[in-house]
Amino acid sequence: MINNQLPDVTFKTRVRNDDLPGDNPFEWKDVCTDDLFKGKKVVLFCLPGAFTPTCSSTHLPGYEAAFEDFKAQGVDAVICLSVNDAFSMYQWGKQLGAENVFLLPDGNGEFTRKMGMLVDKSNLGFGYRSWRYSLYAEDGEVKVLFAEEGFSDNCGSDPFEVSDAGTMLKWLQDTAE
Repeated sequence: MINNQLPDVTFKTRVRNDDLPGDNPFEWKDVCTDDLFKGKKVVLFCLPGAFTPTCSSTHLPGYEAAFEDFKAQGVDAVICLSVNDAFSMYQWGKQLGAENVFLLPDGNGEFTRKMGMLVDKSNLGFGYRSWRYSLYAEDGEVKVLFAEEGFSDNCGSDPFEVSDAGTMLKWLQDTAE
């Protein structure tokens, strides 16, 4: 990450388009880093995978539950990124009832790699995934980043201590005072 600027990446997403004929109202849409972060205050949290235990039981639900609290702190968007494809992210969000957090697929892991957060989880059969972390950015510039300990141990563990919604919310509240 150079000068705390988020990397310039194009994400392959799927969006609903009710004007499409047939039973599949979704189409591909490229979304770039600027579309998501330029001129905005954004909380981004990144996790190993859709449908995984901690991500599904605590990480995403915690941010979804705190969404209005983030808005009250002036946050424009809360984004959840995972090295998963758009189809998995959509179904995961649907299953968990995520309505406020934007689920962002980093299918090729390009953003995650450029952030220096790509980790090999082959020991679990996952391949390359995102390390668990969260950040707050203004206009694409990272103001704070909370990365879980243990990245250097090649994911011998999966800690969840500082990338949670509560830690980020507390930082925003303390910074505002």
